[in-house]
Amino acid sequence: MGIESQFYKEKQLNRKKKLRELEKELPPYVIPYLDDKELTSQINTVIAYTYDLLTFFRFLKEKNPLLKNTAVKDIPIEILEQLNFSDINDYQKFLSLNDEGEYHNNEERAIARRMAPLRGFFAHGCLNHYLSNDPTLGAAKRKKMPKKDIIRLDRDEVHEIINVVSKTNLTTSEHQRKSCERTQLRDTAIITLLLNTGIRVSECAGLDLDDMNYHDNSIRIVRKGGSEAHLYFNDDVLMAISNYVENERPLLLGPDSDEKALFISQKKNRLSVRAIEAMVKKFAIQAAPGKKISPHKMRSTYGTELYRDTGDIRLVSDVLGHKDINTTAKHYAAMEEDHRRMAARVELYKKDHDK
Repeated sequence: MGIESQFYKEKQLNRKKKLRELEKELPPYVIPYLDDKELTSQINTVIAYTYDLLTFFRFLKEKNPLLKNTAVKDIPIEILEQLNFSDINDYQKFLSLNDEGEYHNNEERAIARRMAPLRGFFAHGCLNHYLSNDPTLGAAKRKKMPKKDIIRLDRDEVHEIINVVSKTNLTTSEHQRKSCERTQLRDTAIITLLLNTGIRVSECAGLDLDDMNYHDNSIRIVRKGGSEAHLYFNDDVLMAISNYVENERPLLLGPDSDEKALFISQKKNRLSVRAIEAMVKKFAIQAAPGKKISPHKMRSTYGTELYRDTGDIRLVSDVLGHKDINTTAKHYAAMEEDHRRMAARVELYKKDHDK
């Protein structure tokens, strides 16, 4: 999937259309802030910010009797000038739990994320003098939550999921098993690719047939943020993809198809992100019961294993396409569980004559 591919162009166009539709629901004075974010951030981030700001303005409408018959886009800017830190704290409580009207039930981390665009909007307004009041300055800041263990597959589980998908070894209905058999090589190729390159699911879904370079074992992808990059893969990936492309992809497409996508659905078009996520979940439930494994968790699995084998955090950061090396540090943090397991096996208090 190169930057100039039709798939990528349509994807970016659809995102922009979505953003423009959402912006129509907001008051006009919010748009300069979103325009500024659009120039400096990824489009998905701006869309998420727009949803969060819509939630805030719907909160104002719901809690202020004067706005009962006012559309969100018509809420006057004077209302914002009257807000104080107590109103922002009430909004955070609204996000934490609200079961009357618009339902919300968010954890600390989610509330902090939703507060980020709100703080940014008020700061932008004050800096550019269309607002004189920033009620978020005195509002409570969410407490820092402890790090969660990174969910990933261990090495036995990696082998097991490959075994399950490659042999269609599912304990499920006969109908579902036969359906999986029709896409056995495709599913094996995708899971092998995810586990051996750390590719994002969106990058995987966007691959075209001509993005494959079999001479130097590489694929061309468009990274998060729009930059083009080449990822290199091992012989396991080469064998799995070659087997799929030569033996199964033509059967899925049928004759006379000009579909460019690498991974094809049973509807004879590009396999979607959601379909890949569902496929991974289906096989992971059997290979690693008790773990909620997604394509992103496979990315974490790859990053952790790569760091364990190389000890080079910058190498891992570069391969995963992280702009900030601090993002990559979570793969080191994921090894803390291994350390705790090792500690449990140490017999610290064994008597000398038992040693």
